[in-house]
Amino acid sequence: MARVIGLIGESGSGKTTAMRNLDPATTFYIDCDKKGLSWKGWREQYSKEKDNYRALDDQSLVLQIFRILNTKDKYKHIKTIVVDTINGIMVADEMRRMKEKGYDKWQDLAIAVYDIIDTALTMRDDLTIIFVAHSQTERDDSGYMFTRMKTSGKKLDKIVLESKMTTVLFAESKDGEYVLHTRSDKSTAKTPMGAFDRDEIPNDMAEVLKVLEEY
Repeated sequence: MARVIGLIGESGSGKTTAMRNLDPATTFYIDCDKKGLSWKGWREQYSKEKDNYRALDDQSLVLQIFRILNTKDKYKHIKTIVVDTINGIMVADEMRRMKEKGYDKWQDLAIAVYDIIDTALTMRDDLTIIFVAHSQTERDDSGYMFTRMKTSGKKLDKIVLESKMTTVLFAESKDGEYVLHTRSDKSTAKTPMGAFDRDEIPNDMAEVLKVLEEY
């Protein structure tokens, strides 16, 4: 069973930047927003030519990449897969089918996204899959605010994709600094008990993976 991690946050909160210190030699980056990465020199680290980067937003192609990375001996050196962002897949599918009417397309979208995360959980034990996602903050009638992963359609809201993940981090730009929240009573951020001794940690996924490996 692979380790599946969620990283949520608003646009500009440092989600992609958190990946800057991952080892390109053992990381495969799926750029579902197709906008490139957010640090200087990333093209020297990740590219199609280096066979560790793809820019695509089709759910079936993401699953195909998962199967290849999981089973082919050629990719046994890959230890981390980044899907950035899963919302890119949702929005692309929604736009491709925007002229379709009826409830079926929303069911299909929910199944497609669920299948990606569910498949990730069944991959080889030495893999970590990081799903990057936009967040949304909701306020109830009493004024209480809660932040969770942004999804398309009520079906995915009911599924609660974070429930499939043991670790969910919340990225935030705070006082001019980028941080990751390890837990919060106002968001779906969560980490294994005892893994992190602070509610806020530096914006560095490589350090997060080190902690989880030692846990």
